[in-house]
Amino acid sequence: MATDPEIDRAAMAADLERARLEFHRLLDSAGPDDWGKPTRGTRWTNEQLLFHMVFGYMVVQRLLLLVRVFGRLPDRTGAIFARMLNAATIPFDAVNYYGSCAAARVFNRRRMGAKLDRVIDSLQRRLARESDDDFRRGMHYPTRWDPFFGDYMTLESVYRYPGKHFDFHQRQLTLDAATD
Repeated sequence: MATDPEIDRAAMAADLERARLEFHRLLDSAGPDDWGKPTRGTRWTNEQLLFHMVFGYMVVQRLLLLVRVFGRLPDRTGAIFARMLNAATIPFDAVNYYGSCAAARVFNRRRMGAKLDRVIDSLQRRLARESDDDFRRGMHYPTRWDPFFGDYMTLESVYRYPGKHFDFHQRQLTLDAATD
């Protein structure tokens, strides 16, 4: 398998590992009173936002599948799908918010680190198997759903997405460790 010099798999793998280590640092340094504190600019508590940060990586697992499917279909099909999703932004926002609130009860402070480890391990394995052609495949995305979604994203940009999402939300945490 020839490699494209523009596709830096090592940098993508390193960013996944960076987030894993930083997330565990955040979990380990949070005090008992930190979990229920409100965050900056969201309605979530620190614990709920930390789960939402894990969820960003979980979403990527599904986005990779969507790119494989829509990347083989006519471009117009993906553009129509993205427009339909954009039209459903209001219900998506509600599901995104309440889903993270509920899921943080299951994948709470004691379980979310292990969940992130499993998801990142899975993403690392998939990343290592991707071909250069896979990285060039892409699809349209609902840009109203997330500020880090582009109108058209390749598989490579999907792998780069969760680190941006993670870093953005880390700045909203009100843990002392979040700003160290």
